[in-house]
Amino acid sequence: MPDVMLDLETLSTRPESVILTIGAVKFDPWGEDIDTENGLYYRVNVDEQLVLGRHVQEETISWWGKQSPEVFEEAMGEEDRVGLDEFTAGLNRFLVGANNIWCQGPAFDIVILENLYRQLVKPTPWQFWQIRDSRTLFGTHGDPREKDRKAAHNAMMDCYYQALGVQQIYKSVKVPNPKDRFNG
Repeated sequence: MPDVMLDLETLSTRPESVILTIGAVKFDPWGEDIDTENGLYYRVNVDEQLVLGRHVQEETISWWGKQSPEVFEEAMGEEDRVGLDEFTAGLNRFLVGANNIWCQGPAFDIVILENLYRQLVKPTPWQFWQIRDSRTLFGTHGDPREKDRKAAHNAMMDCYYQALGVQQIYKSVKVPNPKDRFNG
């Protein structure tokens, strides 16, 4: 079963934040490649979330305004937005069979998604014990992500680089693969 790295771009840092985009990729932490072609990427309907009373933070809007025009438009543009039902159904399908769910920090992406699922009265498609944190891994073993990577703050590309970073650290510190116990 693969692991999944997911990343959100939002309009706030609070648990009830409006979600702009989500990216997710499946990967093997002991592997060496990540297939972004089979990932998940949604631009989520903002108006639908505002009707629910989800949070927008002025500081975050100001921060988005300082990003490159391409990054700003990808996050804030109106076209190709999906509704919350399509978004949650798609995320649920994508996570079927996932071993662990990774994100960059234990108190952001997952907390925001859990808050949204609770608000929509839907069960989360993961268990609490599946959550993994790349920020802590990078903080304790060094952050291997490219410093000048392109498309930072694009949820799909952030997932890719975070998953790649997990793979690099697993390899460098020789994290034992549980599958190897049964293969020899």
